[in-house]
Amino acid sequence: MDKKILIIEDEAAIQKILTEPLTFAGYKVTAASDGLEGINAFHKQPFDLVLLDIMLPKIDGYTVCELIRQESQIPIILLTALDSEDAQIKGFDKLADDYITKPFSIRLVLKRVEALLRRTSSDILSDTIRYKEITLCESERQVTVSGKELSLTHLEFELLLLFLKNKGRVFTRDELLNLVWGYDFAGDEKGVNFHIMNLRKKLNVDYIETVRGVGYRIAKEN
Repeated sequence: MDKKILIIEDEAAIQKILTEPLTFAGYKVTAASDGLEGINAFHKQPFDLVLLDIMLPKIDGYTVCELIRQESQIPIILLTALDSEDAQIKGFDKLADDYITKPFSIRLVLKRVEALLRRTSSDILSDTIRYKEITLCESERQVTVSGKELSLTHLEFELLLLFLKNKGRVFTRDELLNLVWGYDFAGDEKGVNFHIMNLRKKLNVDYIETVRGVGYRIAKEN
């Protein structure tokens, strides 16, 4: 599956400079023009990496980085004309993964993106995700809880996989319908509730939280 990259950059020319070569390199690119639009885009679908400008309208890049980090460990590369050491340290304090100053070489950006995705996916190569008593092997589509293997339906497995890959992120029922069932699914939110209920029963551990009035999530580990 193609890697998905979110570019949050207010300058249209730089958006284009980044989008075209990244798309040509095989990435699926979504662009946002300010911090608020970027956060909204981030919540609409899962991404594999974020290219984030610091000097943004509405919400600055540091704050966007901080907000994303409250929900996800997705790789974040800061792009900025601020080249001082203090600016870079502040970015890393916000838990950004890398920092590229403007003007930049697009070849450098491509290499940094490639390297960061390779590095952060090293754990994924084993196809195993562990969360407390739960162990999920994606390639073998196997789930165990405290060493006991579970028999999950396709939808139950995909729901659990989505939650475990995005620990801390709250998914609305509409988002779950779109991401797990697909846009062409002719169902309703009651179907989501039913499958969540069955998944909880099979796991027999109370890790899938209901966020009242919003949706569901699996919380980050402490």
